[in-house]
Amino acid sequence: MESAIQGEVLHAGALEVRPAEYSAVVAGRQLSLTVRELQLLTALTRRAERIVSREELYEEVWGRQLDKCDRSVDVYVSKLRQKLELALPGSNYIHTHFGFGYRLSAGGSSPYSGSSHLFHTDATSR
Repeated sequence: MESAIQGEVLHAGALEVRPAEYSAVVAGRQLSLTVRELQLLTALTRRAERIVSREELYEEVWGRQLDKCDRSVDVYVSKLRQKLELALPGSNYIHTHFGFGYRLSAGGSSPYSGSSHLFHTDATSR
């Protein structure tokens, strides 16, 4: 993971991440995260509203290239979703973009029919 900038505070809606302090708060509630979960949340928050590939996340957080059989990113994203939902019921911060990666929504909800799992199709290929 990139070294945390001293005093850096990342915001995405009601979510606040302070990487140098190993702290994350959502709607005033402290999240109890492992170091790896915080690193992943930091990587997503730095790129809020952008789709980030599993490979990019793995390289930043784990520090090596993703083995195609490794599901670590998916497992940690699932854990983060659970912890965010527990701290702020009804929130939906992390969205899956099948075939692409993940996107952290600053609003904490999906602009697409309330789903956290989005499928992409190429309309020109029909």
